[in-house]
Amino acid sequence: METYGGRRNQAERDAMTVEVGYALCSALFAAAVLFGAVAGPALLFELPGIVEKLLVRVGLTIAPVVFAARVVSVLVRFRRESRQPSQPGRTNPDS
Repeated sequence: METYGGRRNQAERDAMTVEVGYALCSALFAAAVLFGAVAGPALLFELPGIVEKLLVRVGLTIAPVVFAARVVSVLVRFRRESRQPSQPGRTNPDS
């Protein structure tokens, strides 16, 4: 993204598409692992009613927060890295 607010070329659009896909997939994985770690014991073992309900609710509360935080962090990092040249002060090796 060389020009701010300008049109993006195909490579930049493809890079953004891949990054959004990565952000969504990694966030889904992180949220699922967290939910499994928190609510898994309640789903696998016979626990007292209040403990079982509490673990499931905590898992259902934390998983979307982790999902959103992961998506935002990946996309913010991508945006920050895409503005900086990969090798400042050096010419393109193809030129």
